[in-house]
Amino acid sequence: MKFVYKTSGTCSTYISVDVEDGIIKDVVFQGGCNGNLKGICQLVKGQLVKEVISKLEGISCGGRPTSCPDQLCKALRQVPSV
Repeated sequence: MKFVYKTSGTCSTYISVDVEDGIIKDVVFQGGCNGNLKGICQLVKGQLVKEVISKLEGISCGGRPTSCPDQLCKALRQVPSV
């Protein structure tokens, strides 16, 4: 299932995620640090949603209380039937 999440508190503005049977099929960030986010997208493809959340949730960026990886976890938590 494809899902678009509007981020908050980060340089990226949206995250598009595609999840099937609890496995991340694709992730695309709009905005943010291009190279780093492309790397994150490649690393999480094929991973279980639960595993990605357990590894990335709560990461902060600079003085901000959130980050793009943390926002990805928030997006994954909102994907229906995950």
